[in-house]
Amino acid sequence: MKTTKASEQKNMKLPKIGMRIIKSAIGVLLCFVIYFIRGKQGTPFYSALAVLWCIQSQNKDTIQNALQRTIGTALGALYGLVFILFMMYVCDLGYGMLHYVVLSLIIIPIIYTTVLLQKKNASYFSCVVYLSIVVNHLADKNPLFFVFDRSLDTLIGIALGLLINIIHFHGTIQKEVLFIAEMDEVLRSNGEHLTPFSRFTLNALLEEGMHLTFKTGLTPASYLEAMGDIRPRLPIVAMDGAILYDMNENSYPRVYVISPHRATELERFIHEKDFRLFTTVILEDVLLIYYEEAKNEAEKKIYDKLHRSPYRNYLKKERPAEHAVVYYMLIDTEERVLALQKALEDAGYDKIFKIKNYPSEDYPGYRYIKIYNKNATVENMIDYLKVKYDFVKVVHAESTRENVASDSNEIVHRLHHLYYWG
Repeated sequence: MKTTKASEQKNMKLPKIGMRIIKSAIGVLLCFVIYFIRGKQGTPFYSALAVLWCIQSQNKDTIQNALQRTIGTALGALYGLVFILFMMYVCDLGYGMLHYVVLSLIIIPIIYTTVLLQKKNASYFSCVVYLSIVVNHLADKNPLFFVFDRSLDTLIGIALGLLINIIHFHGTIQKEVLFIAEMDEVLRSNGEHLTPFSRFTLNALLEEGMHLTFKTGLTPASYLEAMGDIRPRLPIVAMDGAILYDMNENSYPRVYVISPHRATELERFIHEKDFRLFTTVILEDVLLIYYEEAKNEAEKKIYDKLHRSPYRNYLKKERPAEHAVVYYMLIDTEERVLALQKALEDAGYDKIFKIKNYPSEDYPGYRYIKIYNKNATVENMIDYLKVKYDFVKVVHAESTRENVASDSNEIVHRLHHLYYWG
């Protein structure tokens, strides 16, 4: 059902004031405090400019970035001093167009120097410091003093930015807790992707050291495509607990499978009812999907949509008899699927396997059946993670349709609060 404009406006919320905004204001204020402490020496504008550039909501590589910006400041100051001395003792270009042409062309060697030194991230600060010196130079001041003053202003901003980034403005970080997030409803509601805010915040939490992983009913391929650059260090629980998937190693450290013997028996039963199967197996950390000739529109559209993905390997052939199965998936009309579900239950297969049966949101009038090993549960996989990585406490955060409708970033806000405040 489509949401009306009125209800969309009702659900819209103003974004919260984030920590980066607060840190930025604190940083600028401290620049002026230091300016007064120094007896109003220097120009706090340049300190504020530097602190705003340095403050990030993520602390990754903070010290390395500060070092690069310090190098950039030194380079800019050096080129600024050379330009001023050239103007004073070699050739006074005046303040006409030629002056500004030469001034601008010097930007080329400044940036090129940062490239040669493999400090490309320092180029911005080099240029800012250089321009602050050569554009605002006062002829009645000692050039060395003037360059030092501008450099000091910038270095104060860099130091403050580094300090504010390192200091935590929150309670006790929950670094010994395993956080399990379920984002499926968020992905369904947002066109199979996360909002930029959620993506940014999740990466920030991971970089801060949060022990975060995800549980999902999706395949690893679908989850990879939806989550983009988010790569938790811990394996994710995928396919409703059938597998653990390590995104970084592209491996499956734990898998619950249906034995080849049981798989052959189940396939025979389902084929006798005139259904086609998508059969997922894992061989040497490679996920393969055996599929059959499509006979309904939903099957055709699913294959057409997914088979081009670099994360999926489709094979139009029968499953080799010796291969164990991770799970089966089939889709057909609601009437046929419900009849098959009853037949499976009458034959006692619901006692042997884990069978999920639910309507398709993408293909109205169709239903899915997914069949797994009986032990393929999220709870079993989480217990495995607790033992393997020695976690005592586990915190779950799940998205619901109501919460997502109100705020698509709600679960990420909750994770952030739980990690920093407990």
